[in-house]
Order: sequence, then structure tokens, then C-alpha cells
Amino acid sequence: MAVSVVWFKRDLRISDNPALTEALEGSNPVVCIFNLEPERLARDDVDAIHIEWELDCLSALKSSLEAIGGSLEFHFGQVVEQLTRLHETFGIAHLYCNEETGLLWSWERDKSVAAWCSSNDVQFIEHPSNGVVRRLGSRDRWKQYRDARINAELVNTPVAMVKPTKFESNRIPTISELGMRPRPLHERPLPGEKAAIDVLFSFLDERGRTYRKDMSSPITGWNACSRLSPYLSTGCITIRQIVHYTRRKQKKVKVNPRSKENLGWTSSLTSFQSRLAWHCHFIQRLEAEATMDTIALNPELDHHLEREMNEERYSAWSQGTTGWPFFDACMRSLIATGWINFRMRAMLQSVASYTLWLPWQRTGLHLARCFLDYEPGIHWSQVHMQSGVTGINSIRAYSVRKQSIDQDPEGDFIRTWVPELQNVTNEHIHEPWLMSDEQQDETSCIIGKDYPHPIVDEKAARKEGISRSYSAKSKPESRERSLRVYDVHGSRKRR
Repeated sequence: MAVSVVWFKRDLRISDNPALTEALEGSNPVVCIFNLEPERLARDDVDAIHIEWELDCLSALKSSLEAIGGSLEFHFGQVVEQLTRLHETFGIAHLYCNEETGLLWSWERDKSVAAWCSSNDVQFIEHPSNGVVRRLGSRDRWKQYRDARINAELVNTPVAMVKPTKFESNRIPTISELGMRPRPLHERPLPGEKAAIDVLFSFLDERGRTYRKDMSSPITGWNACSRLSPYLSTGCITIRQIVHYTRRKQKKVKVNPRSKENLGWTSSLTSFQSRLAWHCHFIQRLEAEATMDTIALNPELDHHLEREMNEERYSAWSQGTTGWPFFDACMRSLIATGWINFRMRAMLQSVASYTLWLPWQRTGLHLARCFLDYEPGIHWSQVHMQSGVTGINSIRAYSVRKQSIDQDPEGDFIRTWVPELQNVTNEHIHEPWLMSDEQQDETSCIIGKDYPHPIVDEKAARKEGISRSYSAKSKPESRERSLRVYDVHGSRKRR
């Protein structure tokens, strides 16, 4: 008897998984596979933290499949090699998977699988993922399609499955066995589908109450933000599941929104819902432009900006040694934990592109490697926006000093991640270079020795970056391209 194959990619869950559910509804035994491509390990946007997190989430998926009678085969190599071997052994009738929106390399991989299926008489069935619409020519009706998909009922979680006789799971290798050096993270989240659900409920039960008020600060955001992004990046949970349970919480709150128990929830849940929509909106951009890691949405605008690589500035920026305490604290925190809140992500990229005038491709790769929750569609969309290379978004050049005072007024976050400044008073914690020689001696922090001078004059450099950006944006070629960018990628709440 032929088999049906479920190809897991970035959908490492058994709940709300249409590809798995449809495969199990058929009459054939089901084989579940996962393939890791060697070329992916060598990519400049990939770090060991991504692969190790994925493997740990995969191990959790393997346990879930085995609990309902299934198995999971891991393969390191080209996926068509894995499919060819299974086809020769069992005969594959159907190949099921969920669509993945990725960069050009994964798009080419998926096309090679589709070609293999066509050549081998295998029916290839792909299911849409979240709110991303494939082959969408214009954004005019995207919200309608997205909402219909997100509002659909959750797919039932399978309780049993049949696999081919004597087909058992094989061992998932460690990160070291794959030739990568592990990079431990501070307070790394627990992997897998069950952990994702637990994190969601911890947010909806209590942590999310102050989401709207606290999400902008790297201090309060650590607890108040949902912290679901690492699980979304590997598909341990879906946007549809999150929306489903968020709406259930909203219904409970609406019964008595002014009660002590529900105080604060209404505005926080509304803000959270809008950001779930942003998740799909930004990934939709990558669905239409798979080269966003190398080519700007508005290449004419990017050309006129003429950013240049400066290794000294890049090194200081990427290591958190710019001489701007709050910025350095944010970068060091990100490197150590693999996570930082959204506003600070925007600031990190904005400073690179406007204040230090560095090429977005190189700085974007560094941040991609730092984020445990690296999601190409969201990440490169944000890199483009915060670097001013779309032509359809406002120029947002973040002031490090303003963010420092607004988000860390007492300097607690700075002192945690920049220990060189732990004895600096609140008066000078945001701008320690203003301390007198005597004050530097008293705090045991000599600027230029224990902690660097600012890499550039932040205010002056930022203003120059803004001016140059507006000039490039006003060029006729840039404006003409912006019209086309908006047609394909611009946000439309209604037609």
C-alpha cells in the first residue's frame, strides 16, 4: 500500500495543522518527515541558536507524534533525496505540507519539491499558513482574505494515526553533531508546542494585563510582552490559535470590563490583536519579494542613499560598544538573551541606518543572527522600514538619548547590561561622557578607558542621516517606485 507523507517545515505542532489533519483523514499510512538542508547552516542570516531551538522544538513534536502512534524521520541533506528514498521503499501517493514564506533559497527548495512530485506522479498538497496569501497581486483585498482565514475554526488535533509497519522514528542530532558550536542564551524559553500554549495562557491570564502600557520598555516588556515570537518562528503555535484564545479572553472581559479583575485588559488585548495582524502583514511582503535580504523594496531610493560600510562603526554597533549606554545595553541584552522588545529592535536598526549610515544588508544580518525568534518576513520588513528604503513608510530615526530617558529613567537596565557604568549616578547614566574627571574617578569609570567615548555625535549624525534620507526619497525615480511599492505592499484597512 502506498503512503502519504507529511513534510514538516516551520510548522512543528500537531494542533491546528491542516496538512497533518488532511493526511490522517485519508486511507494511507502516514509518514512524517523533517529535512534540514546543509546550505542553510552556512547562510549568513543563520546562527546556532536558530538551529538548536528548531531541533529542540522538533524533538517535542516527535514526542507528540509518537504519543498518538506516529513517528518522525529526520534527514540532513536535500529533501528530494529523502523523498526519493521513501518513494522507492513505500511508494508515495500524496505529499502534504503547509506553505512556508521564506527567502529565495527556501522558495527554490519548495519549487524543486513540486517538480519532483510532478515527475514522480505524487500529488503535492500545500495548505496556506496563517494570514499570508500566496500569488496575491495587489493588497486591495488582502485584509479580507486574511481575516477570513484567521476567523476560520481551528483544525482538530489528531488523537491517533497509522504509520507503515516497522517504520520508527530515528534520532535527531545535536547541534554539535551538525558541526555548529552551541551558544547558550540567558533564560532561554522552553521549546515545543505545549510550552507555546503555556506561554500564551500565562500572557492571557495575567502577564498581558499591562501589555499596552509596558511593551515599549525593555525592562517591563520582558514580562508584559507575549513572548510567543520564538514559537511562531518555528510554528509551534499559529496566529489563528492565538487570535482564537485572545477573543475568548476578550469575551470574558467584556462582561464587566471595569471590575478589578478585568481592569487594563480591554486596551491591552486590542493592541495585541493589532500586532497579530501586523505579523501577517509584514510576512506578506516577503511572500511577494523573496529577495528582501539583499534588494530593497525601493532599489532606486536605496541607490540614492549611498550608504557606505565602515568597519569601526559596525564593530561598535554590533558589539554594544558605541559609547551610548542605553543603546549598548539593548544590544548586549539582545546578544545574551536572543530577545528584545519591538521598539528597541526598531531603535537598533534605526541607529545603524540613520545615525551611523551603515548598509542595511550587513546590519540586518547581524540582528537576524541575534534574534532567537528570527522570522524572515517580519525581520527584513522591519529592516527596510527602519532603514528608510521602502519609500512608503515614514522616516523614523530614533534618538538614543530620548529612548534612554523615556524607557530607562533610573538607568537600571543600563547598569544591568553595561556593568562598567554601575557606579555612575542617575545624573550622568544616560550621558557619562559629561562627567568631570573627578566624577569619573569617583565612579571608577574613565571614559575612553573603562567605557568608550560616543562613536559619533549622535544628535548631529542622526539629523544628517534624516536630511540625506529625505533628499533621496524626493528623487523622481524614488517616488515613481514608491507608487508601485504601495500597490503591492501598502497597508489598507479597507478598500
